[in-house]
Order: sequence, then structure tokens, then C-alpha cells
Amino acid sequence: MDKDVKLYALSTCVHCKNAKKFLDEKDVDYDCTYVDRLSGEERQEAIEEVKKHNPNLSFPTLLVGDTCIVGFKKDEIEDALEQL
Repeated sequence: MDKDVKLYALSTCVHCKNAKKFLDEKDVDYDCTYVDRLSGEERQEAIEEVKKHNPNLSFPTLLVGDTCIVGFKKDEIEDALEQL
């Protein structure tokens, strides 16, 4: 599986940790960005990217291909991963 999976998370968010753990358990190759650990322009760019898919800017925001999943929703994540 390639890196069509992108997780935007907060380092202090339990739901983000659960989403990351779930992806790890599924052996999914993904990129993870902890938005709260970024600063300056890099942080602003990450926020704008999340807002394109999730205007509420809530976390975790998971992009699986063209699918955006907000929150830790195992069933939706599994369905989206099967579509890749």
C-alpha cells in the first residue's frame, strides 16, 4: 500500500492516538502530521490543508485516497482502506 493515507492529528488527543494505533495494527503505510507540534508557516500550511477536507478543523482528520474521515471511526477507515 502506498502513502495515499494521511493522518492529521494532535499529539495530546486520545482519539488521534487510537487512530494511529489502528493504522499501525493494520500495517498501513501512512504519513502522520502532529499539527500541534508544528510552528509558523509549516503549521499554517497544515491547518489550511486540513480545512480543505474538514472545515471544522477537528482531529483526527484522516485522508484515505479521496475519502476524508473525521474522528476515529474504525468501520469507515476499514471501508476506505478497502477502496484503495
